[in-house]
Amino acid sequence: MPLRQTIRLGSYLMKQKLLRRDKFPLLVELEPLFACNLKCAGCGKIAQPASLLKQRMPVEQAVGAIEESGAPMVSIAGGEPLMHPQIDEIVRQLLARNKIVFLCTNALLLPKHLHKFKPHRNFSWMVHIDGLKERHDESVNKEGGFDGAVDAIKQAKAAGFRVMTNTTFFNTDTPQDVIGVLDYLNDDLHVDNMQISPGYAYEKAPDQEHWLGVQETRELFQKAFGDGRRKKWRLNHSPVFLDFLEGKKDLGCTPWGIPSYSLLGWQKPCYLLDDGYAKTYKELIEETDWDSFGRGKDPRCANCMAHCGYEPTAVIATMGSLKESLRAAVGA
Repeated sequence: MPLRQTIRLGSYLMKQKLLRRDKFPLLVELEPLFACNLKCAGCGKIAQPASLLKQRMPVEQAVGAIEESGAPMVSIAGGEPLMHPQIDEIVRQLLARNKIVFLCTNALLLPKHLHKFKPHRNFSWMVHIDGLKERHDESVNKEGGFDGAVDAIKQAKAAGFRVMTNTTFFNTDTPQDVIGVLDYLNDDLHVDNMQISPGYAYEKAPDQEHWLGVQETRELFQKAFGDGRRKKWRLNHSPVFLDFLEGKKDLGCTPWGIPSYSLLGWQKPCYLLDDGYAKTYKELIEETDWDSFGRGKDPRCANCMAHCGYEPTAVIATMGSLKESLRAAVGA
């Protein structure tokens, strides 16, 4: 992360410690709609009822939820956020409140809407790139999806925006697949940062056969990260989390670290499990049995190594250790 954002996050964590809060959000996954212009195999958001797919979250509701939580960072997802007619206003209001905002998109609509946004030090596009051309187009079920996303990234970069990418890997991916896409994004496309995640068995996803298990995840990233590649890539993760992916460290899940808010409310207990919804953030935190989730506790969590549960653990561990903070600073 840029230094100013790292300092901001460190200050936020220090404040939580001084206030003796044991549960607090690092980032909120905000879903102001479920509708999407693609039918990705690894996502089940468009499986929602037609009446819900037509709904768009009002600006004041979206901003109010983030204010209620107090989170310093917001990841706006969906569905496809650029299908929301007031998405630019949601972003503007969050930035005006000094939030760090990531707008997740498949980027196919980005050229049409780019003029509605202005570069800002706390704003980044987060473009989903699930592999190189053939692999990505297969994942999103659309021929030309990769070329469209790449063209949009180039336009956004040329316009002065910070652009990041998010790539999910499955058991059909090889270490060379990981190396190939990250080399391309890092060296050829020159995106600012890359986020990666092992695919987790999201229960509503159309494809239920290609999720990674824990050992498969560790073997995949051990080989992909070899020969110093991990240090070369501009990965948007703490070294502790990358160690976790390789199996060098074991971490517990911090399910309350990245809560999810959508048209249905605050999702219990996390973005990937669906145990109902809370009306308020306070209700989510106070009425969820957080000790019941994570690998070894809930069988649904057995193969999960997703960043939404384990990156918060890694970030808190990093900020609480001088050694790990220095490692993060130099990208070790």
